[in-house]
Amino acid sequence: MKTLTLDCDYDCDFDLFGIVSSSRDHKLAWTLNQALRLRLIKQQDLILDLLTRGRLVISNYLHATETATLRLLRNRSVDPSPLQKHFLAPDIKEYDYLIQVQNGTGSLDPDTLLERLAALPAVQYVCRFDPNNLKFKENLLF
Repeated sequence: MKTLTLDCDYDCDFDLFGIVSSSRDHKLAWTLNQALRLRLIKQQDLILDLLTRGRLVISNYLHATETATLRLLRNRSVDPSPLQKHFLAPDIKEYDYLIQVQNGTGSLDPDTLLERLAALPAVQYVCRFDPNNLKFKENLLF
């Protein structure tokens, strides 16, 4: 019997930043709120059920305006997981947090945001990624 597979190609229309930080998620959210004049609000944890392999529980903060949306996501699952790869984005597991920005303009412009994030003392390292080049980009689509 012939097996068919469905290959879906997603187009990610957001900017993605990886952050290395030893801060806890609520402390990092507070720091970003103060430094960038945001209003990141804790949302219900994202739960990704990966069929028979297990589930990921991801901490999630959201700042939304009429034109732009910024999400602060923890890259590692909050709950202990039986998964071998218990990361939201396993291909960039070196990063503790991910920032996802849709329609970023003004202070949320990608280049400006990268500079401002790098200047924060709570952030050891920050890098911008093209989400379309990630292997597990479908994990970032909500």
